[in-house]
Amino acid sequence: MSNESRVKRVLSGIQPSGALHIGNYFGAIRQYLALQHGNKAFYFVADFHALTSVRDAESLRGYVFNVLADLLALGLDPETATLFVQSDVPETTELAWLLTSVTPMGWLEKCVSYKDKIAQGIPAEHGLFAYPVLQAADILLYDADLVPVGQDQKQHLEITRDIAERFNNTYESPVFRLPEPYILDAVAVVPGIDGRKMSKSYGNTIEIFDAPEVVRKKCKKIVTDSTPVEAPKNPDTCPVFQLFKLFAAEDERASVEQRYRHGGVGYGEMKTRLAELIIQAFAE
Repeated sequence: MSNESRVKRVLSGIQPSGALHIGNYFGAIRQYLALQHGNKAFYFVADFHALTSVRDAESLRGYVFNVLADLLALGLDPETATLFVQSDVPETTELAWLLTSVTPMGWLEKCVSYKDKIAQGIPAEHGLFAYPVLQAADILLYDADLVPVGQDQKQHLEITRDIAERFNNTYESPVFRLPEPYILDAVAVVPGIDGRKMSKSYGNTIEIFDAPEVVRKKCKKIVTDSTPVEAPKNPDTCPVFQLFKLFAAEDERASVEQRYRHGGVGYGEMKTRLAELIIQAFAE
């Protein structure tokens, strides 16, 4: 069978380090739902990865259960895709050690998540430093062709490819397939309420299953500048519009973008409309 006609293997995981937010949905979960059809899809709850930030066993068990339940509620079909918990597959950590033996320290020292923590003066454990090797094991164990990820994980996937190539070359055998990232440019980075990338670690998230009143309250807190209603605004740099365009229909999105560029739209109006769109999107 040719490589083009072979059914693609899709693999991705999500950390159970807290409630899922809309950044998780647009950055990864929406792709999970689309790619589960017509492919051989494997999706897992990455509880080993979560140990870098969650140390309470009871909390972690609760997060794992909630992520599984949330993925099912959002439309992941266990009859179509394989859904599992990372720690239920002991071969993952076995492979991680084999990959560690061929991974240069310099590759890991360049990883953004590790560098950012060190730059902020926060002590980093080996778990965070070696995170990309465990992630490589997650991916390579299943001969994945495609890995739906957010833009922030692209570097780790590139390292996965590097590790696979180095392993293949070291043992002079094509053991591992080189995976490709699946990133939608339009949602590569979803802004949080403070304007930075939406992340649980920043405390700036809008959760998928937040109550309507909580969604409205959080939307009101989204950072904006002091540009008056009648003045033109740049939709490309406005966190409110960046979130709005993820939920709005094409005609409404185009109309509002025009109002942004010509003036006549207020941030308060936009925040109210954004909140209603988020509530409607996940109501079912």
